[in-house]
Amino acid sequence: MQFVRVSWKILVGLKDLLVLLFMLLFFAAIFAVLNSSPNPAMVRDGALLLKLDGVVSEQPAEIDTLTTLTSSAASVVEMRQRDIVRALKLAETDDRVKAVVVDMDRFMGGGQASLAAIGSSLDGVKKAGKPVYAFATAYTDDSYQLAAHATQIWMDPLGGAMLTGPGGSQPYFKGLLDRLGVKANIYRVGTYKSAVEPFMRSDQSEASKAAIKGVYDEIWGQWKAAVAKARPQAQLEQMLTDPAGAVEGAQGNLAQLALSSKLVDTLGDRVTFGKFLASKVGADDKKTTGGFANTPMDAFLAHYGPASAGKQIGVITIAGTIVDGEGGPGSAAGDTVSGLIYDALDNKDLKALVVRVDSPGGSVMASEKIRLAIEAAKAKKIPVIVSMANLAASGGYWISLPADVIFADPSTITGSIGIFVVIPSAEVGLAKIGVNADGVKTTPLSGEPDVLNGFSPEFDRVAQSAIENGYRQFLNRVADARKKTPAQVNAIAQGRVWAGGTARRLGLVDRTGGMNDAFAEAAKRAGLKSDGWHAEYIEPPVSFTETLLQGLMPKRAQATAPMDIFAHAAWQQNLFAQRVARDLNMLTGVQGVQAACLECGDFASPTPSPTDKSWLAILIKALS
Repeated sequence: MQFVRVSWKILVGLKDLLVLLFMLLFFAAIFAVLNSSPNPAMVRDGALLLKLDGVVSEQPAEIDTLTTLTSSAASVVEMRQRDIVRALKLAETDDRVKAVVVDMDRFMGGGQASLAAIGSSLDGVKKAGKPVYAFATAYTDDSYQLAAHATQIWMDPLGGAMLTGPGGSQPYFKGLLDRLGVKANIYRVGTYKSAVEPFMRSDQSEASKAAIKGVYDEIWGQWKAAVAKARPQAQLEQMLTDPAGAVEGAQGNLAQLALSSKLVDTLGDRVTFGKFLASKVGADDKKTTGGFANTPMDAFLAHYGPASAGKQIGVITIAGTIVDGEGGPGSAAGDTVSGLIYDALDNKDLKALVVRVDSPGGSVMASEKIRLAIEAAKAKKIPVIVSMANLAASGGYWISLPADVIFADPSTITGSIGIFVVIPSAEVGLAKIGVNADGVKTTPLSGEPDVLNGFSPEFDRVAQSAIENGYRQFLNRVADARKKTPAQVNAIAQGRVWAGGTARRLGLVDRTGGMNDAFAEAAKRAGLKSDGWHAEYIEPPVSFTETLLQGLMPKRAQATAPMDIFAHAAWQQNLFAQRVARDLNMLTGVQGVQAACLECGDFASPTPSPTDKSWLAILIKALS
């Protein structure tokens, strides 16, 4: 009996423990859901606070549960560009908003076209008679592009400004592949299809250099012109042409150099900045040191809620690499995106469709699925307008072809009309370690592609011929859509990338403009009044798991966000490591024919995924 009583107590104890754990998880889930939702009641008189901690993107990626729980590195917070723009538009007429504060102390950048749209919105706030104040410890190209639009720019006395312009070194792997005995079997079309150059060369080809330099020069010229227009008093020339001389002339004091060059207006720490704001918009309720009355952007948007008046203009965002299969937000998965479009056409009363593209391309098959879904909208006599964001290259251009009108920002990167496939084989490397292969074939293609003995000449001919046919199909689709001959398209294709301004002159896009222009054109073609419609966003739903993670770990990514100049420089190593890993993954993870622009990574929003590996760790692993 003693044994039975003890066993019963143990079972009761286990039951109580499980109930307790369940209750803890239940209340944790409730807390997470509530914590992940912005509070509309937080709106008050004072400043609208744009705390830009992370990167600006077109569509924030879904949180990867496994990576979040197992990786010691933090994911980068992504802020939706359209949310920032809408908040600024609402702030123009909201009497409670006395000023806008742009806190970029932990800002990690964004695409130039996205930042230009936000800068234009900041100008709108100033035109409405409301000041804009910017603060950061350090300013880089991206953060200064926004700060230039501020009424006053503040900087921490220990900070500085480092304006570098686009460009830099890219990894090339041929030497490593030769050392490992790995051959990258490449099938491509296009003189400028340099996406595969890292696997076939040890340096950049002259054709690739010419193409990329032309794009760099164009978008960098646009950056300088935009900054000069927004802040004409800024003296940029010496810092851009002789930065070392400028810094040495200031005896290494980067903050004083920025002040004397009129890049910033005031030097002061965060507390001093907060006290200044309190004198302008009022103190916060708790009168904390350095506090000021403000409304966070999320709460401000939640207070207004989504627009719902008038007819529906559907908006589908295609952001990120185009891949086969299904995926969540921030992933341009062919099955998911096309399914969302078909479902909206069947179940919503759309009067027009605006396609927002921010993609370097990817899978040809997935790109075609998305293009066909957009074509289905045209078959229903629905106007289709494409708005290109930072990138709409290769597959990103492919899916834009059905549009009635294509809008692009002057700094949009587009074109890259070409396709390729790369498949590795390791016959040399295997032979070095004594592994040989032999066998019997029944046809010239038996066992092909043969990664052990190397690919046969017959397979090479078949693969290259198929790629050339795919390229011809790409040319014909572009020619039909843009009212050109295939020969005319071929002359500006060949895998070459173009900035938006040049792309318009070449006839690859129709007009220069952003989302507002695309909406206006869509409403016009649909016969809607300027105030007779609202945007109906067609997006995959946020999963319950992601909602929990957002609520439980809302500050997780901010711990690693860079603040001073040297932290930003170190963060660039993370970006480099991600690029190396991504390029090597393309070689080892063959995913079919690609219409992709890998060199476009320099122009995209800097959104690395979590990694525990630095560039040095990746290099050591590759050589070990």
